[in-house]
Amino acid sequence: MAKKKSDQKALEIKLVKSPIGYSKRQKGTVRALGLRKLNQTVSHDDTLVIRGMIAKVSHLLQVTEN
Repeated sequence: MAKKKSDQKALEIKLVKSPIGYSKRQKGTVRALGLRKLNQTVSHDDTLVIRGMIAKVSHLLQVTEN
């Protein structure tokens, strides 16, 4: 059974390192997370899809759970 939106935890994702010099695929993943500028923070629901994206570019991000 799927969790209700209010039951899901949120993740605060911050871009702490520039994706310049990394592959086009990694740059695309950062953009897909909604991160455009250095030190920008976005909030996403804690889902498997988002967790997978974070895992691929974890060396560029700082993640905190809410």
